[in-house]
Formats: sequence, structure tokens, C-alpha cells
Amino acid sequence: MIDISRVAGHGQIGDLTVARVGYGAMQLADHVTTDDAVAVLRRAIELGVNHIDTASFYAGGQVNRRIRQALAPYPDDLVIVSKVGAAPATTGPIPLMAAQKPAELRAAVEADLEQLGLDRITVVNLRRLDLGPGLRAEGDQIVGLDDQLAEMIAMRDEGKIGAIGMSNVPLDVLQRALPVGIVCVQNAYNLVDRTSQPVLDALGRLWQTHHSPRWLFPNRHGDAPINKRVLSDTFAAAVAAAGIQRGVTPHCLRHSYATRLIENGIDIRIVQILLGHASIASTAIYTHLTTPTRVSLHGLLDRLMTDL
Repeated sequence: MIDISRVAGHGQIGDLTVARVGYGAMQLADHVTTDDAVAVLRRAIELGVNHIDTASFYAGGQVNRRIRQALAPYPDDLVIVSKVGAAPATTGPIPLMAAQKPAELRAAVEADLEQLGLDRITVVNLRRLDLGPGLRAEGDQIVGLDDQLAEMIAMRDEGKIGAIGMSNVPLDVLQRALPVGIVCVQNAYNLVDRTSQPVLDALGRLWQTHHSPRWLFPNRHGDAPINKRVLSDTFAAAVAAAGIQRGVTPHCLRHSYATRLIENGIDIRIVQILLGHASIASTAIYTHLTTPTRVSLHGLLDRLMTDL
């Protein structure tokens, strides 16, 4: 019998190891009998697939319920990845409608948990509607990324989801989302559609420089964060090499990180979560006037005075 994991090898989704060939369950809907759907899912697991892609809006939850019927109790190594950002529709050319609001993202995760019979979804992809094919956001469904990420992070902190991924995103949106700990990206990419080539190239460069799926600054073995003494000594050497005379510490790196995030338009609620601040008042310290902010303010004042 073929073992998919041996033929295709393994990959990482965050700190999870999965066979490089997974199974997308979207087609296990009404036109497939329940018996056939159950048989296909069980056969996929037998062949070494341990990564299944699904969503609560696939066939109104029917696909999720079939996964539960076929595979529960679930194998210990099975990684179920769902997605949020759409909902079933009864009319229109596509049987889906946008569901991009934070409350709708939460409702979709709750539906996943109920339909699959789980306490936590291993990974949930935020499906933005910035790119085709399919749905596009219109009207009040055009929702800011920061509001969506704040809700996803809240659900991760509550234990409802294990990790956050992104789906259907252009490079600029992905780059804004990366600081929250994105573990996977699900974009269309095939022989005839290479729209996401810039995203793939960027992720390739990121992986070349950062192999650890868990630690931002891993030790030499990659199984723990870098030693504090090593960090302190390296920082001191860099300060000396740069000829910096004023007293600086490694905390300046954290300070600069937060300040640059805010300067680049990241919502202060996201920065609060990334820094681990219990109170947003602590994060507000980083909103002081920095050089780019002062330049922007001067430009605004100059324009206002010109009109007087």
C-alpha cells in the first residue's frame, strides 16, 4: 500500500508535522453519498494523509459532519485546518456569501467546533476577499485586517483555535499579518494561475532565513529560544561596532519593534497582544511622536496654514 508521507515527504504547519499531500474535503457535498464520503476520508487516512482542509460553510456544514462521522474519534496526528470569512448562501451564482465581520468569523469557528465535535480547531485560515477567484467583499463586508486579526487572536487565546493561517491574500496584506504568528498561507497557485508568485517568493525568502517554526530567535539546536547571555553579549558587540555612546540595552529592540509597527499602521490592540501587555496603557507609551510621525504632522500643519 502506498504511504503518502513516504512518497511526498513531510512539511510543517507551525510546529506541526504533516504529510506534504493533504486532502481538501470541499467536494464531499450533496452530489456524493454519505457512504462514499466516509469511505474516501478513511482511505485517505489509511494512505498516510494527516492534514484535512475543510470549512463550516462547505455545503452548509455537511462536509464537517461527514468528516466527524468518518474519522471521530480522530487520530492523534490528524491536523484539521478550517477557514472563516464566508457563509452559505441560498441564492446567487456562487452558493456562498461574504462573512468578513469579526462576529461572523467567531460564529464560523463555533460552527466548526460543533459540527466536527472538537474543543479546538488546530488551524483556522482567515479567508480574505482581496483576490479572486470567487467572492469579493462589498459594502459593510469590507472589513479592516486589524479588526479581523484581533478577533482571531482572541479566539486563539481562548483555546478555540490552535493557530492562525491566511487564505486568498496579496503580499502586502500577508506582510501586515505576519507579526501575529501566521503558520500557513492558502492561495490559489497552479500552472495557469501564478498571481500569488510574489507571495510564494516572499515566503521562500522568509524560510531561508528563519527555519524555526516556533521561536523567533532560536538557539543553535532550534529547540529553545536563544540564551539571554548570548543575546546580551551579541547586542553589546553590535553597539560597540556601531560606535553608539549612549546607554542602550536589548530592550531597545522591543521598543523599536513596537514603535515601527505603530508607525506602519498596525492597530494598537494588535501591538498590545504581540508585546504581551495586560493593559493597553502600557502599549500607549509607544505612540509617542517619532521622526516619521513628526514629519507627517509638520506636513499637515503646513497644508493647514497654507489654506488660511
